[in-house]
Amino acid sequence: MNHNHSSQLFQQAKISIPGGVNSPVRAFKSVGADPLFIKKASGCHIYDEDENTFVDYVGSWGPMIVGHCHPEVISAVKKTMDNGASFGAPTELEIILANMVIEAVPSIEMVRMVSSGTEATMSAIRLARGYTGRDNILKFSGCYHGHADALLVKAGSGAATFGVPDSPGVPADFAKHTLTAEYNSLESVKSLVAKNKDSVACIIVEPVAGNMGTVPPQDGFLEGLRDICTNEGIILIFDEVMSGFRVAYGGAQELYNVTPDMTTLGKIIGGGLPVGAFGGKREIMEKLSPSGGVYQAGTLSGNPLAMSAGIATLNILKRPGFYQQLEEKSRFVAEGIAKAAKDAGYPLYSTRVGSMFCAFFTKGEVHNWTTAAQCDTAAFAKYFLGMLDEGIYLAPSQFETAFVSVAHGESDMEKTIAAAANCFKQIA
Repeated sequence: MNHNHSSQLFQQAKISIPGGVNSPVRAFKSVGADPLFIKKASGCHIYDEDENTFVDYVGSWGPMIVGHCHPEVISAVKKTMDNGASFGAPTELEIILANMVIEAVPSIEMVRMVSSGTEATMSAIRLARGYTGRDNILKFSGCYHGHADALLVKAGSGAATFGVPDSPGVPADFAKHTLTAEYNSLESVKSLVAKNKDSVACIIVEPVAGNMGTVPPQDGFLEGLRDICTNEGIILIFDEVMSGFRVAYGGAQELYNVTPDMTTLGKIIGGGLPVGAFGGKREIMEKLSPSGGVYQAGTLSGNPLAMSAGIATLNILKRPGFYQQLEEKSRFVAEGIAKAAKDAGYPLYSTRVGSMFCAFFTKGEVHNWTTAAQCDTAAFAKYFLGMLDEGIYLAPSQFETAFVSVAHGESDMEKTIAAAANCFKQIA
């Protein structure tokens, strides 16, 4: 498969854009290749600058649940564009999407629109701190919540260690307020909360982890977090930027029947345009400026183009049978890949929640970052490049989630499974 034009564009991009990309994971660095430059997309297919066609399981990292360029979404955005792209003033579209989100997501009584998932999590944490009057926050190793300073922190030497910045440019003074526990371990949470009594403002968690591969919550984990937060006066924040409207219309909180105090959203609610949102209990949200003292603002928040794309997308998701159809497609492709590996005698640990799935290149099970980190990333890189050659576009990292859309057809999925079978034979 020829990638000459993409490679030429990448060389050009590196001169004017740091690393040649505007978001690091796009660089294909961990799989030892140059990124593809995409020209267009339609349904479940993307087309690169060298005229190659791929079955797409990245879906713009999650938003494209109805497929690329859905006619209803395109039509809504074009119609809105005719009236103006941005006013920096309220529009009715904001109220419509806000009410759709409130109706869908169990924990959300009021919602504030922003332009990215990072903005949503950063603002939700500031609001939790403002509401509780506490400084410390608790997150989980391997959970990514955007690139705000306080969240670019890992566990350090063991779960009870105060935060160590994951990136230069994050002052240790900021990071020290971030406690890091182990995903799926309530004991690690209880220990940290006990050692930092009455100082933890919030616990932020991906209810289905999607940034160390797809790691589902084990039985009782989310329920346990809810109990700890209720008992200790801690705000429980579900980061559903990835899982919101993806694993169910009401997100992971609907699927697992656990209601947080606040929720962050993004991706799907923008229908492919830049949108984030954070919402929760009315009494918390009313502390937000201008009704309260916690400040947050943004020129493009509630942008009419993004609102119209979100409304059109959610209207498609609400149709009877949408999630059942998506579930059947996702099961078919995820189980097909797992079976192809097994038939080739190549051990994999396969996970799936709804239309999020992952194939971990490890003999063991994966329930947290420690076990995810044991994966054979070199074998994954071979698999990724092999699949790319076969016309299957996956995320260029072992620690990312694959996304299925309702636009994935039977022939696309059968092609995917056949390609995986070939790749596993070669690796094995």
